[in-house]
Amino acid sequence: MEHLVIIGNGITGVTVARHVRKRSDKKITIISAESEHFFSRPALMYIFMGHMRYKDTKPYEDWFWEKNRIELANDFVTEIDTDNKTLILKAGAKMQYDQLVIATGSVSNKFGWPGQDLPGVQGLYSLQDLQLLEQSSKNAQRAVIVGGGLIGIEMAEMCLARIIPVTMLVREKSYWDNILPQRESQLITRHILEHGIDLRCETNLKEIIAGADGRTCAVITDTGEEISCKIVGLTPGVSPNVAVVKNSKIETGRGILVNDFLETNIPGVYAAGDCAEIVTPEDERNKIEQLWYTGRMQGKALAKTLCGERTEHVRGIWFNSAKFLDIEYQTYGFVGNVPREGESSFYWEHADGRMCLHMVYNAENHQLVGVNVFGIRMRHNLFEKWLSEKRTLAYVIRHLRQANFDPEFFTEFEPEIITHYNTQFPGQKLHLQGRRGLFNNIFA
Repeated sequence: MEHLVIIGNGITGVTVARHVRKRSDKKITIISAESEHFFSRPALMYIFMGHMRYKDTKPYEDWFWEKNRIELANDFVTEIDTDNKTLILKAGAKMQYDQLVIATGSVSNKFGWPGQDLPGVQGLYSLQDLQLLEQSSKNAQRAVIVGGGLIGIEMAEMCLARIIPVTMLVREKSYWDNILPQRESQLITRHILEHGIDLRCETNLKEIIAGADGRTCAVITDTGEEISCKIVGLTPGVSPNVAVVKNSKIETGRGILVNDFLETNIPGVYAAGDCAEIVTPEDERNKIEQLWYTGRMQGKALAKTLCGERTEHVRGIWFNSAKFLDIEYQTYGFVGNVPREGESSFYWEHADGRMCLHMVYNAENHQLVGVNVFGIRMRHNLFEKWLSEKRTLAYVIRHLRQANFDPEFFTEFEPEIITHYNTQFPGQKLHLQGRRGLFNNIFA
């Protein structure tokens, strides 16, 4: 019987295993040293905050794997011998494979700061990181988070939940302004400050200092300021975790190099998820897609290939969602932090400064290019439909109510948004179409 081995039990590896099992009777083994069972990585923060238990983060009951004939190996791969299709495990055993999928995810970035490996200094990516933070948070007087982005703000929120004051050091002029347009970045910056976080913009880490006990006790910034702390969160992004293939014949760049079918240079060996670097034409930068959503999409496509239906991974329309403290964020299509040539914007922000809608459109034909929305929940599949159909800004604004899926008694802002549109475009008076509600025919 053909043996499929998957290294990594995150969303990508597990999606591969589940969909291969639906399509075949292959022997399937998942190897992971992080945890015995698959858990929801985005839910790590809620364990620390007391909102969930670890067992609540496991999407499948522990009996699921045996029932579906997916073997789990709680071990660490130390070597990949592609000539003999053999894996060497830390426990000393060897494992043969016919097909190999590497889905090892990411590792937190470090940039050689003095003291970056001291106890009390960590990233926030793995279950082990959560356990380290649990230990470091005992009697902590302050945490310093280095770097912004989504992981940084999650770690800040976790510390606030334990009544641990937080200082954040970000190099940008305002929070995440290398990703978000100026107005959205300023909205989130205000929100962070309102939560009592000591946000230091245009400030970099210089050094981490150890105390008498050998653990971190302070950081020094590039301005020379010393900030006392027992926790230092290093969250300046993540990089593909390629350590397992470094001494193999599998080619790497920033990540494990694959084509659009997620195939490596070695026949029968594949990589997917955060660790994969998709090679593109020479005039384009290779793609590394480090999102939960894309990991799942790649896993589904790769499962078909492994079962004989060679399938290209097609990213489709860009989308993502996240949460900045208690403001939810969604993005669809392309909204750059700086407008591209030929693009114009429609921007509405609520008076309380906690909700906004930013739509980017082609200045010539008014076709929607992308949308950012903060504080209002919008339907992913509807925006994907409008973008793929090249709908105009006016069409989307007119039908905006159909996209809203906030709960029934939430305030509706579509009338205010359309009034704002009519002010910006006085020659194109619009009226809202359709009704809001979970059971609407959103494709009407």
